[in-house]
Amino acid sequence: MAHKLPDLPYDYNALEPWYDEETLHLHHDKHHAGYVTGLNTAEEKLGEMLKSGDFANAKSVSGNIAFNGAGHKLHSIFWTNMKPNGGGKPTGELMDLINKCFGSFEAFTGLFLAATNSVQGSGWGVLSYCAADDTLVITGAEKHENAIIPGLEPILALDVWEHAYYLKYQNKRADWTKAFMEHLVNWDNVAERYNSAKK
Repeated sequence: MAHKLPDLPYDYNALEPWYDEETLHLHHDKHHAGYVTGLNTAEEKLGEMLKSGDFANAKSVSGNIAFNGAGHKLHSIFWTNMKPNGGGKPTGELMDLINKCFGSFEAFTGLFLAATNSVQGSGWGVLSYCAADDTLVITGAEKHENAIIPGLEPILALDVWEHAYYLKYQNKRADWTKAFMEHLVNWDNVAERYNSAKK
């Protein structure tokens, strides 16, 4: 079954002034849509390879599935990780685990922003849950799929590809990531993803 571009859970202008309507249209309707198309195309080619038995292009096809599939998944998380009048702090079990893993919410925020801002080139800052040892892990992911650790379930994804923020923030990545954490992050959604991941 073909993958589909998810609808946004808010209007295109709902995240103003921290995330502008023009960027949201381009980012969701063009960039994310491109990853969905790329994933569907790569999976069609995979199906053709499996039928024909000709695996000469296996590296290219599997690479495209990884790149576009990871881009589709992380963007799908990213849209729901934001809400109008977001920010603040999480509560409950998620906050307890953040304090356990990082010492304090302030330490977590500092590490998450530092890891995200230091991604070389295009990529993401990702907070993931590790069910194997009941911990939270922060990683910087280059592109969409590089430096992703198997066994981790992303629950918070912050996009730092330039197309995610350049129209409003230009080259000031740290201003974008700070605005995301202070005004946009939807901790209710992050907590829902955490609760699902630990089941």
